[in-house]
Amino acid sequence: MLKIWVDADACPVVIKEIIFRAANRTKTEVTLIANQYIRTPPSKFINSIQVPKGFDVADNEIVQRCQAGDLVITSDIPLADEVITKGAQALSPRGELFTRENIKSRLNIRDFMDTLRSSGVQTGGPPALGPSEKQAFGNELDKWLVYKQRQSQD
Repeated sequence: MLKIWVDADACPVVIKEIIFRAANRTKTEVTLIANQYIRTPPSKFINSIQVPKGFDVADNEIVQRCQAGDLVITSDIPLADEVITKGAQALSPRGELFTRENIKSRLNIRDFMDTLRSSGVQTGGPPALGPSEKQAFGNELDKWLVYKQRQSQD
């Protein structure tokens, strides 16, 4: 059975709520992984795993546990790259589906921005999550769920 894994430390609450509703509606197993306690609604489809604090501990746990065909919700580009390499899919909380075709360019942009920041250039963070990003996320999540349900029926 395919699963959804959530890089939960930085996942916005509104996105988690969308995921929770979708998990219950479609009976899809969702696991949130974080290095802090994450509250989840009572559901046999939703659980969370708290990992020890540390650099990339939650990311490594997700990579270890996810399987080909699973979906990983993350805004972490290196994590997205690792799970795509493993055969899983990655979706950002902003609704961007990371693919084999676009992940390397996203990594290059991320590395370039890191270089700018480390040289003292103020790059600012991403804009606040707006209604269009929430809708894009919900749409991409629904597409994945419908596709996976059709696959399981064939």
